[in-house]
Amino acid sequence: MPTHKLTTVQSQAALSELNTGLPTPWEIIDGKLAKAFKFKDFQQAFGFMTMCALYAERQDHHPEWSNVYNKVAVQLITHDVSGLSEKDFDLAKKMESFAALHKA
Repeated sequence: MPTHKLTTVQSQAALSELNTGLPTPWEIIDGKLAKAFKFKDFQQAFGFMTMCALYAERQDHHPEWSNVYNKVAVQLITHDVSGLSEKDFDLAKKMESFAALHKA
């Protein structure tokens, strides 16, 4: 199934749905879906990144991210369509579920 670039309206609707119930929301910054996660320590941050990396590889959709000790900054964009797609919001939802596992 081909990936399509979401319109601004579609992206805003998907963002609103994604952020429902989240204490720290995702944002769209410079056309990318962005969020900074904070964990108890480096081990939890790295565990989160490991789970995300394994999922991202299976989806062939890789985040732009950085890690400093207990913080992981994430930016998502679908390079194939030069913008946001459903793949970005799917990965963001998975990241939220993985983050919840590492904050226990």
